Amino acid sequence: MKSVNSRPSLPVDALLPEIIASLERNPNLVIEAPPGAGKTTRVPPAILASVKGEVVVLEPRRIAARLAARRVAAELGEQAGETVGYQVRFEDVSGPRTRLRFVTEGILIRRLLSDPSLKGVDAVVLDEFHERHLDSDFALALLKRLQRTRPDLRIVVMSATLDAAPIARYLEDCPSLRSEGRLFELSIQHLAYSSEPLPVQVRNAMDLLLADGQKGHTLAFLPGVAEIRRTMRECEPIARKHELVVLPLHGDLSPAEQDRAISPSPQRKLILATNVAESSVTVEGVSAVIDSGQARFATYSPWTGLPTLHIGRISRASAKQRAGRAGRTGPGRVLRLYPEEDFLRRPEHDTPEILRSDLSELCLSLRVLGIEHFSQVDWLDAPPLAAVQNAELLLDRLGASGEMARRLSRYPLSPRLSRVLVESMERKAGEDGCTVAALLGSGARSEKNDLLAAMEQPMDYRTTQQIQQLRRIARPPRQSSHEDDALLMSVLLGFPDRVARRRAGSQIQLSTGVSAEVAGEPPAYEFMVAIDVEDRKEKPLPLVRMTSRIEPEWLIDLFPDRVREQSGVTWNRTSERVEEVSALFYDDLTIQEARHAIPDVEAAADLLSEKAMEVGLDRFVEGDVLSDFMARIEFAGLEPPDLQQALKNLCLGLKSFAELKDAAKDFIPALEQTIDARALRELAPVSVRLQGGRQTKIHYERGKPPWIASRLQDFFGMRETPRIGSDRTPVVVHLLAPNQRAVQTTTDLAGFWERLYPEVRRELMRRYPRHSWPEKP
Repeated sequence: MKSVNSRPSLPVDALLPEIIASLERNPNLVIEAPPGAGKTTRVPPAILASVKGEVVVLEPRRIAARLAARRVAAELGEQAGETVGYQVRFEDVSGPRTRLRFVTEGILIRRLLSDPSLKGVDAVVLDEFHERHLDSDFALALLKRLQRTRPDLRIVVMSATLDAAPIARYLEDCPSLRSEGRLFELSIQHLAYSSEPLPVQVRNAMDLLLADGQKGHTLAFLPGVAEIRRTMRECEPIARKHELVVLPLHGDLSPAEQDRAISPSPQRKLILATNVAESSVTVEGVSAVIDSGQARFATYSPWTGLPTLHIGRISRASAKQRAGRAGRTGPGRVLRLYPEEDFLRRPEHDTPEILRSDLSELCLSLRVLGIEHFSQVDWLDAPPLAAVQNAELLLDRLGASGEMARRLSRYPLSPRLSRVLVESMERKAGEDGCTVAALLGSGARSEKNDLLAAMEQPMDYRTTQQIQQLRRIARPPRQSSHEDDALLMSVLLGFPDRVARRRAGSQIQLSTGVSAEVAGEPPAYEFMVAIDVEDRKEKPLPLVRMTSRIEPEWLIDLFPDRVREQSGVTWNRTSERVEEVSALFYDDLTIQEARHAIPDVEAAADLLSEKAMEVGLDRFVEGDVLSDFMARIEFAGLEPPDLQQALKNLCLGLKSFAELKDAAKDFIPALEQTIDARALRELAPVSVRLQGGRQTKIHYERGKPPWIASRLQDFFGMRETPRIGSDRTPVVVHLLAPNQRAVQTTTDLAGFWERLYPEVRRELMRRYPRHSWPEKP
């Protein structure tokens, strides 16, 4: 075994005695240590030497846990799995002698669920805590709670870019120590803004480094796997020219593929990484970093109930972490693909996940631990109330309480996928249930948007590994055949709030009332579960990447309390008629509908009259007739009738616009029945008798005086203007020539005869000599 004394000296080594002494006085400690100080590999084994029990180290990512365990084991002259081991999701490299265990954060949460007292664990170290993952915040809160009954439990929080003061206050004003780092000189250059695609920007930055004589490996940070793939293609020409090997580094790769990217190599490498490389053991030989300044952030919308995955700008703390990767083993250079003023405007730290994530897994853990309300836990940052309420509602829909909550917590899956797996076991489709849970839980993207079709596609390493691990945990009985309906019902029970119905094209409607768009070919079935769906800030509709068929009868059988029947009248816009509709709804989604020709009479009359008013009554009643009638009422000073009620009365027994058009001839008589018809006839008569006995219609317009029009000869012998109404208002007389055009308009016939008629007579005699135009009519 190699002597510990032969290890290379690291800056944090000088602080180790003070760390141990502090933990002997106070069980809590916050350690700030810049990149390169050696905190990850030196502090945990030092603590191990000072305690009798086990030391657990929480790492934010699997690659960091695996690398740290290997490095520490090597420094002890051992292999990982002996004194030092690691445990990440679906991978456990440890043995009976393992006392120092590097784990991802969720592993500790699961251990606390099965062993709330953490028997045998004397210290827990939370490394790279500045990333503020949901599980790290939750673990810290549970550990602090555990210290009430285990005051000797040591809690150590470490980070390179941590503001120690708030953490120290949270941990009962515990001490905080700072180590000097061993970071070589860094040259940081901010490049001007470019509108080029990100892969092109990385290629240009690489060209710049190579032109300046870059000798070591280059680590480029990109937001996601898709960007890594596009950048690999873009950089192929310069890789061939300069004999570079271009390698990806992200969480979806197998351990062997990740090791290839980070292992020492005589050939220069361009490593294209997501933020998994921000915080991990030093990658030997990296002397340059290209930082896109971007990362892919997972958030959660409490309004739509959907996850959101978007590319955003990293914080200054993350940018510093990335830059530090270039100066671990020698002088380094950093090219940031964004201006310095952009860097200065960024927040100091990223928003903690607990403030922006789905909290259903956290709330499930609280239920299993018997913690009835999240306020019973002392949080570093309390989760938002709306997100907690949404998570609790989802767990209730999953039936995740009591024994079911404990069954769901057995699996290293989200509550939804655990519910799918538990139900598939019950329905004798457990092996397929493990496959579905692994496929959906691994985050792997399939070319198929149908779940059953995606299950037939080749699986990547990560998904295959998870299938095997889930089968070891669940131990499902062997399946002799695929039970598709049983499996799809199980999926439905895991996603009861994601039921959807196909609409036009690729659009679907979710049972929440939200519309969404299916990626790829539109589904062949009408009803489905929208399994893999995310809200998109840059698009109007959420995107659905995976669906699974369901039958509407399943909803009635499985969720009778969510299905309701509703009957009522509805308007058929095409046929312009009222119809009776009875429908079954699952939440806000129509799953069955029937139309009947004979609707409820009262309801039909209400809707038909409402629609008639919307299009306008002049479609059914001649506009001038109705307006003239209403103007008569206004002139007479009578109370106007309720048109809406009168129309509704007329619509009783009717179902369509066509029927209403036929019945509308009775509308004015019906209105007359609602007013004092005698007073209307007396105060606003329909016509007036002229001198020769001719009846002439009186025209009424609202806001104007009434008027009549007739041939000038009809007024021969009449000296006074006809008057009507209670005020004896003179009507406006339109005196017409034989061509029916007015030669004069007046309210004073006597004055017309005396002053104007002689001149009008001369003109009329000239134009119409065959007519009689007496001098004194």
